[in-house]
Amino acid sequence: MKTKRALAIAAVAAAALTAGTSAVATNGQTPQGLTAEAEAFIKVDRNTQWKEVQNLKLDFPTFHPQGMSLVGDKIFLSSVEILEPTVRYPSPVDGYDRTTGKGRGHVFVIDRQGKLLKDIVLGEGTIYHPGGTDFDGDRVWVPVAEYRPNSSSIVYTIDPDTYEVIEQFRQADHIGGVVADRKTNRISGVSWGSRKLFTWNSQGRLLGTQGNPSHFIDYQDCEYAGAGHQLCSGVTGLKTADGKPFELGGLALTDLSDGTITHGVPFQKFSTAGHSITRNPVALESDGEVLRLFAAPDDGKEAAGTELFIFEARP
Repeated sequence: MKTKRALAIAAVAAAALTAGTSAVATNGQTPQGLTAEAEAFIKVDRNTQWKEVQNLKLDFPTFHPQGMSLVGDKIFLSSVEILEPTVRYPSPVDGYDRTTGKGRGHVFVIDRQGKLLKDIVLGEGTIYHPGGTDFDGDRVWVPVAEYRPNSSSIVYTIDPDTYEVIEQFRQADHIGGVVADRKTNRISGVSWGSRKLFTWNSQGRLLGTQGNPSHFIDYQDCEYAGAGHQLCSGVTGLKTADGKPFELGGLALTDLSDGTITHGVPFQKFSTAGHSITRNPVALESDGEVLRLFAAPDDGKEAAGTELFIFEARP
């Protein structure tokens, strides 16, 4: 399988809720300079057949996986270990809706057979919740935040060869995922539930924020897709007619400049535990005519534990 470069995905926008076979509305033009994964993703629609080709049981404590990046033969999988759950306040306290809880942030390095190679612990104090990750060709970017909205975060990089961890910058908010733009050297990020979008320069100075124009999916994991775009994955929690929970999952190619969706589709596959495959960590890889999707949607505490799912399509 080819080295990674691409990645995760998000959103299911209107396409999931409307009739027909088209994907989420696009601007009608394909951006120039997209990665091979993004070029293939542009061709994906709701009729695309995704075949599950592998399902690997991860035989180590995985906790609650969050983000994924493919780096050659290695997979970097971020996860949060909960030591003490957060507790909601009856009413906000100092602008927060819940306690900090206690936990530990991890980035697991595994091979493509699911073997654990390294457990990298990240965070400090109440900042222990890693988010969506991105590999920029040299380093893996990982945000770690408090496990509550409107809080605090530290953005780290990890050397994929030496596993050296370097703190890059801090932000006074919950940063749930980051993407490094290879051309502008700017860093983009999303807040809790991806309702707010951030842009920083390479030194971590905040350049601006804006609301997310899409309200269909909460982006969980995004990676750079070339041409000023990112590929994102995620879910939104809904209820069926009889009140049972339902996860609507999807993928989206979005413009980093304004958050608009260039192309998006629902992803209609579910895990052993019944979660949407795009619930948390997702990564995409192009291999000739094959578009390959990696995902680890289930928590370690669930019946079958965390499994690494691999799907393939020929869009």
